[in-house]
Formats: sequence, structure tokens, C-alpha cells
Amino acid sequence: MPALLELQGITKVYRMGDVDVPALKGVSLTVEKGDFVAIMGASGSGKSTLMNIIGCLDRPSAGRYLLDGRDVSNLSRAELARTRNTLLGFVFQSFNLLARTSATENVELPLVYAGVASAERRTRAEEALTKVGLGTRLDHHPAQLSGGQQQRVAIARALVNRPQLLLADEPTGALDSATSLEVMALLQGLGDQGITVVMVTHEPDIAAYAQRVLVMKDGLVTSDTRQRPKRAGAEAA
Repeated sequence: MPALLELQGITKVYRMGDVDVPALKGVSLTVEKGDFVAIMGASGSGKSTLMNIIGCLDRPSAGRYLLDGRDVSNLSRAELARTRNTLLGFVFQSFNLLARTSATENVELPLVYAGVASAERRTRAEEALTKVGLGTRLDHHPAQLSGGQQQRVAIARALVNRPQLLLADEPTGALDSATSLEVMALLQGLGDQGITVVMVTHEPDIAAYAQRVLVMKDGLVTSDTRQRPKRAGAEAA
């Protein structure tokens, strides 16, 4: 499979007063289309900084980042925002849903920012919610949904722009074990459909569902292992 993203010697240095603090120290990494990658590491290992750069939320201090064949290392803020809105979807530990709006309206939000017409927004939001198993919860508000259902709404919102790359930052961190399995089954299903998934997790049992596990320490990738992933579907059923 061709590479969707390629990092070449990526460094990131933060200036803290008079001190330079290196967060990434020359990370080189290739992720193929359709891959499911878990990134692990202790706090301060650089995994969040790496995720921010992959997600075009931050720019590297040095090195090249090729996303779908395009060098995005030095894009302007406006260009990075357009890239995020067309190629990337984001899922976080905290679901970040608007409490006073329905599941459909929450999922429509990225399309509002993209200037999509109202009727198409509604159709695409309902399609995304149906895809994650919430076709009967379209008009429910977050308070009427379980934690797992709220995370499904968040995943639908990440999918509504039809991204090539889904970035998930601790997507099961606020969920119980059974609900975590449901979310992992959903993410694996998206991977089976060709969507590339990159996930940050602290939990080895969650990383076991990925096809590939990267371990970071002190701003470097210290381990990069391919594995036969556990299948969450049967366990979640």
C-alpha cells in the first residue's frame, strides 16, 4: 500500500524562557494507507507532540512531513486548517460535544465550517451516525446518551468530512472496559474500510487491537512493532 504520511527527521523544540526544550529529536516514520497504528509512551515521551504534528495542529522545528504526497511542514495556518478539514478527523478522550444540541447537530459542525449546504449537512450527518450504530439516536442530546454513545457521536463527527486519516487521542480513556471494546471494534471496522487510524493510548490492552505499535521515549521512537491485532468485534458482541 502507498504511504499516506511520511515523517522525515522531524524535530520539535519549545522555547521555555531562555531554555530550549526538545520534544522530538529526529523522528522518521511512514504510515501506509489503511494502517491502524497505536502510539504509546510515558508522559513527556513526545507522543502528544508527534500527534499534534501529524494532525497539522503544530509545525515541526525541522524535518519534512509529507501527507498524501504533499509537504505540509511549512504551510500557513490557513493552509493547515484547510488540510485538517479535508484530510483529517479527530477523536479525543473528552467527547467535546455541545450539550444543548442533538447528535445530528453535533456531527454537522465540521460541515458548517466547511460551508456545506444545510440539506447536505443533515444527510451526511445522519449517514455518519448510522455508520457508527446511532441511526436511532439522531435527535438525542449528549445527556441522553451513554459515554460509549457519546464517543460514537464524536467518531461520527470525525468521519463526516470523509477523512483519509483518523487521529484518536486516548479514545477509550473515559470509558469502561466493555464500552472500550465497542469503540475499538468500531475503529477496527473503519480500518477495514480503508481509513487510516493513528491512536495514542497508555493502555497495552487497547494497543493490542492495532496492527502496529510505536513506543516513544525522550522524543524518539524506540520500538516499532507489527503484530497480529486482537479482534474486538467478537468480544464486544
